[in-house]
Amino acid sequence: MENLLRPLIVIGGSVVLTLLIGWTTDLLLRKADQRHHETPLWGLLRRGRIPYQLVLCAAFLRASYDEAQLLEQHRTAVGRTLTLVLIGATAWLVIRIAAAIVETTYSRYARAHRDPARVRRVRTQVTLIMRVVAAIVGVVAVASMLLTFPAMRAAGTSLLASAGLLGIVAGIAAQSTLSNLFAGLQIAFGDLVRLGDVVVVEGEWGTVDEITLTFLTVRTWDERRITMPVSYFTSKPFENWSRGGAQMTGTIFLHVDHAAPLPALRDKLRDILRSCPAWDGRHYDLTVTDSTPSTMEVRALVTAKDPDDLWTVRVAVREQLIQWLTETHPYALPRVNTADAVLPPTHPNSHNGDATPLRTNRSRVHEPPRAPDRG
Repeated sequence: MENLLRPLIVIGGSVVLTLLIGWTTDLLLRKADQRHHETPLWGLLRRGRIPYQLVLCAAFLRASYDEAQLLEQHRTAVGRTLTLVLIGATAWLVIRIAAAIVETTYSRYARAHRDPARVRRVRTQVTLIMRVVAAIVGVVAVASMLLTFPAMRAAGTSLLASAGLLGIVAGIAAQSTLSNLFAGLQIAFGDLVRLGDVVVVEGEWGTVDEITLTFLTVRTWDERRITMPVSYFTSKPFENWSRGGAQMTGTIFLHVDHAAPLPALRDKLRDILRSCPAWDGRHYDLTVTDSTPSTMEVRALVTAKDPDDLWTVRVAVREQLIQWLTETHPYALPRVNTADAVLPPTHPNSHNGDATPLRTNRSRVHEPPRAPDRG
């Protein structure tokens, strides 16, 4: 009876004590969260209740396992298993606590600063810091688990002796990985690119969606994801439209006939922009930027508060200007002359027997080309 009762008391007592302490801690965190609405720290700490209870249970069982006198022939294996669970749960809990502290710090900074660019920069740094902390904690946890095995401790001396050679080999083999790692840290703290920035890379326009220590993801306008190594952004030029402020100036190019009414075209551009909610009202302009024998190039300048609104303004202006020209000034649209070339008439009284061309306003624009003689 004692052989059955003792394990039940030890294991059951550990579980009950774990649940009681976990419930009490969660209750205190809940009350602290209700009392302090200005900080999300207490609510974020509640996310770690599962690893917290796992740490408590593993610690209680590991400390009282010898008293349970259960599976004594496997005492070493059971004790090592509980130690591994305790190490893993502790690492999980540390990551959750660090995430709660970092997220709280970021929330306070975001509320205190209204500059979106600075907030995105801090968000990028916070994200990469959490990844570094998780990686360090994970490595330490795995190393601690390995050191619980006697064979690993015995091999420690030989591993340290060959650490120099292994470090050189690993450095050569992981050269690209290490370069990406340092590039990720440079992006985070050098403020090269941030989460939410609008960038143009390799001719693709998109928004920075994710930044890790080794790669960066750009979400394009058509919902594609372009994954690139972070070293690309430290070694090659790229466009960052969010740098120095989100407001932008865009252009719309139209090809019109030389007879197009430019003053009326400028007035129509003004009316279109005034009725477009995406236009920020800063500036607009319409000028002739080029001329060809058949058309002239007209450039319209518009402004917007961010790249998304700029795209909306550009497509709206282009569509409505073309529609207005089609309906009210169709002659101003580009035309292609397909008539035969007409030689000017000659004057009978010419010097040296040569005919003198006369000017004429007649043309055969609508006359179809004649077929060549086949006789």
